[in-house]
Amino acid sequence: MALRTLQKWHGAGNDFLVEVAAQGTVPWWTSERVRAVCQRTSGVGADGLAVATLGSEVSMVLYNADGSVAEMSGNGIRCLAAAVRHATRADWSSLDVLTDSGRRTVTLSMDDYSGYGSVSMGRVTLGEPLAGTLGTAHVGNPHVVVRDDEQWSDARREELASAWSSQMGGANVEFVSLVDQGRLRLRVIERGVGWTQACGTGSCASAAVFHREGLVGSDVLVDNPGGQLRVELVDDCATLSGPVQFVANVEWLEA
Repeated sequence: MALRTLQKWHGAGNDFLVEVAAQGTVPWWTSERVRAVCQRTSGVGADGLAVATLGSEVSMVLYNADGSVAEMSGNGIRCLAAAVRHATRADWSSLDVLTDSGRRTVTLSMDDYSGYGSVSMGRVTLGEPLAGTLGTAHVGNPHVVVRDDEQWSDARREELASAWSSQMGGANVEFVSLVDQGRLRLRVIERGVGWTQACGTGSCASAAVFHREGLVGSDVLVDNPGGQLRVELVDDCATLSGPVQFVANVEWLEA
């Protein structure tokens, strides 16, 4: 058995466990261990686990709750940056993080255990829509953007999301409603997680697809179930902004 020291943070309800590790630390997390710690009854519970490795630059490895590796998370990287700042007792307001999707710069304004931050998400690559969808997009990870139908039950949405995701080889599926030209309302089924309270990359993908269709402008507020995120589009790139909140320090004992 092993005891791991973790922090728990959330961004607009999208919650992550974060381990801050020293450079050269032998990788310890396996898919089985990630599933166990993220399990909401027998584990600590989270949408994912982020491991920050400190060195000449900070790197991030991100896992979904099912133990699979995720390329990128806009909420997750804010949580990771806040956890690194907290663990190192630093007072910087900007941090470069090396991810599987490339280097990303996170800015944070913190007040003790809560704050607000933004991250340059890089290029949003738009693809052709699948039948019945508004579009597809890649924001370091794949997305299917769907104009929501209030007559659909959640069971129907789950059935549709499974079919669309499989056509993409695995993807997040966003069900989106247009509020006005500056605001969207989103619900998301994340690959490897299921329904979540918020999705940063999904908010970027949805804003970009709706912008391509001329339905929203380049500065969009996205209402996620757990809180509001902001997406700013410049050319083909997106910047995501949103809250970050400390939840707890955790010591998890592997069974």
